[in-house]
Amino acid sequence: MGSVCIEIVEGNPHLRSLLGWHLQQLEYRVHQAASIYQAREVFLSQQPTLVILDADLPDGDGIEFCRWLHGQQQPLVLMLSARSNEADIVAGLKAGADDYLSKPFGMQEFLARVEVLIRRRRTPTAPAYLDYGSLQIDLVQRRVRFQGEFIDLTPQEFSLLYVLAQAGGAALSRSELLRRAWPDAIDNPRTIDTHVLSLRKKVELDPRQPSLIQTIRNVGYRFNMESLKPNVTQLPTKLTKERFTQPRSTVSSQTS
Repeated sequence: MGSVCIEIVEGNPHLRSLLGWHLQQLEYRVHQAASIYQAREVFLSQQPTLVILDADLPDGDGIEFCRWLHGQQQPLVLMLSARSNEADIVAGLKAGADDYLSKPFGMQEFLARVEVLIRRRRTPTAPAYLDYGSLQIDLVQRRVRFQGEFIDLTPQEFSLLYVLAQAGGAALSRSELLRRAWPDAIDNPRTIDTHVLSLRKKVELDPRQPSLIQTIRNVGYRFNMESLKPNVTQLPTKLTKERFTQPRSTVSSQTS
């Protein structure tokens, strides 16, 4: 946990020191501030992952500072407050706090909430689409565009292509592809061969000499990213309208 930086913004020096000591025992890097002025300086210099913020500070309103934090690089915010009525909690969450803990509180609960917030930040966000240059896979609308043209895939063909692409070039056996890409248990591995043949007709320049979906002898199949230009990039962002507008065809609603 030593790489995780936490800023404690708390007007009560005894509570501030106590929280800092417990967090340091868990090997977090801790920086402390007693006021909004100090808190802003610490935040700009240290760029903490999590800010533990007292709602009532000696030189200003913690709610307003929370709004300021939310407009920066959006750190995680755990707000502490002696005010525990619903309106105050709602105001803190609307200001950008990720969690709200009313005083007084138990130390174990406090540490548990910190751990949950840090774990949330570590969980990667799934990308909205995969961009391999000439091949683009829209994971939201389940559509594929190859060399600027939308291609018509069945839902099963789309799932098979996505699983192959997600493997990052690693070869997957037929049984592994059945497990990952098929919604129901199927015992016939040759089902994969049939769908790969159909998929190659749609995404290969020359299906008779496939370069994108390669056969790996005695193993199964792999997605050859090197055959696409430019190099693979994954964009974990929302889809832009320009990238997937005016499709010539959509994914078939029929299953294979």
